[in-house]
Amino acid sequence: MLTIRKIAKLGSAYRNFKRYEQILQVLFKFGFGDMIRTLRLENCFEFGMNLFTRKDSKFEARSRPERVRMILEELGPAFIKLGQILSTRPDLIPLEYIQELNKLQDNVPSFPYEDVEKVIVAELGKTPDKLFMSFEREPTAAASIGQVHRAVTLDGEEVVVKVQRPGIREIIETDLEIMNHLAVLMENNLEEMAIQRPTAIVEEFARSIEKEIDYTIEASSARRFAMNFELNPDICVPRIFPELSSEKVLTLEFANGVKISELSSSPCPEQYDLKLIAARGTDAVMEQIFIHGFFHADPHPGNIFIMPDNRICFLDFGMMGSVSSQERHDFARLLNNILKAEENRIIQGVLKFVYYEDEPDYDSLQRDICDIIDQNIYRPMREIQLARILEQLMKTLTVNGLRLKPNLYIMLKALITIETIARDLDPDLEIIAHLKPFVRKIRMRHMNPLRLMAKMIDPIEDMFRALGDIPLSIENILEKTRKGNLKIEFEHMGLEPLLRTLERISDHIAYSIVLASLIIGSSLIVLSKIPPHYKNVPVIGIIGFVISGLIGFRILLFPHHTKKK
Repeated sequence: MLTIRKIAKLGSAYRNFKRYEQILQVLFKFGFGDMIRTLRLENCFEFGMNLFTRKDSKFEARSRPERVRMILEELGPAFIKLGQILSTRPDLIPLEYIQELNKLQDNVPSFPYEDVEKVIVAELGKTPDKLFMSFEREPTAAASIGQVHRAVTLDGEEVVVKVQRPGIREIIETDLEIMNHLAVLMENNLEEMAIQRPTAIVEEFARSIEKEIDYTIEASSARRFAMNFELNPDICVPRIFPELSSEKVLTLEFANGVKISELSSSPCPEQYDLKLIAARGTDAVMEQIFIHGFFHADPHPGNIFIMPDNRICFLDFGMMGSVSSQERHDFARLLNNILKAEENRIIQGVLKFVYYEDEPDYDSLQRDICDIIDQNIYRPMREIQLARILEQLMKTLTVNGLRLKPNLYIMLKALITIETIARDLDPDLEIIAHLKPFVRKIRMRHMNPLRLMAKMIDPIEDMFRALGDIPLSIENILEKTRKGNLKIEFEHMGLEPLLRTLERISDHIAYSIVLASLIIGSSLIVLSKIPPHYKNVPVIGIIGFVISGLIGFRILLFPHHTKKK
């Protein structure tokens, strides 16, 4: 598991200090100097205070979200991955930042073959030349977490091998420590940042990145995805080679196809049926979401290859999403109500997918939803764009202070992405025609009598078990009553404030009686002139008056101190 250690002083932690210095320099470079000065970092540094004398730069003219994206790109793999993960979390950051972070790309250099070999030997026990018939030394792609090499197995099968960057876990843990430290300082010193809960963002990033740096999880997701489509000949998934895979190495079948974004520039574009591919891709994502509830969370053009026979091959299963059966049914109902322009039911459906801190303005929400319907639904079928409807709906939710659940946002993003890709291939694609059969199917499945009866079995079984236990319970009660062992316990709720009030009243009464007694007794002693005297006044009377005064002042000045603990 990734660990986030707390940072106190940075003078002795050299690796933290050097990385911290680099991060602060980048923040100053992109115009966040005022924020850094407000964080009071001088309390954490034992040296290197020259950092705080640097001036902000020309990048201040750019928007804040754009500068945040540029900072993440410059700080390297861990921060790029942080931005990519946050781009799927509208519950953690504002929508304008999500739109900018969606532009993040893995623009990192590859690492040398010698390091690739070391990782493979450490994970699989042998060098690449002994595990593979051939292994290309130059990577075909490099990303934040690892890079990809072409190879041929000893059985002659073409494969690709994903190898994790050496030391990436340590790099991420160091950056996590610094991120967490900065997040704590932000929450303590910047009121506007405290609202965004930066420490929660870092914790969520740690949980998400933990899954991505374990290739066994990606392999498991790929197998599950392949099982879901094993009866669909139009969809293929690269086969995993478990004997050549581990936590840091993943070997999978080579997809001998063309990226979906490069079909028009392929050597033989006429061999591809673009309309058929658009329809198959759309149906595939609909099936993932509505039928299986387990879907590719990042179906961008680079992760979708088209095979020579127009089959669609999905790649890269590091980011997957899931929705429950109930969520699928509720989403199907919501889409059905949108298409029927049922404003009130749309609001009821939307509220099942969001959470909020303050009660929303339902009149304002209804007006905004009516605007979405008026702008989109009353059009010819082929002109209705589901992506546009969903984007407008997400913006409306944000404006009204409503936040989508993370898994549902990822689902909507997948639908928007696949429709955009499909319309590039087939501008006449009728997305609603593809959507309706799946909506109908999921709703009919939910109302299937056999399914409803199956859901009733467990509650009925529990009810009959409870009914069977009732006679025995009654018999035990009667037996205890007969033997005189039946005990009834009463618990008073809400009496504590009354008891404390009565205690304070009784304390004040007791102090008052003692005070009155001292005053009266002292007065009698003074009048009786009982010796000894001080200036013709009885000393005992003087002492009594002093004590009475002290008690009186205590009651007047510190009334709550008389409360019994």
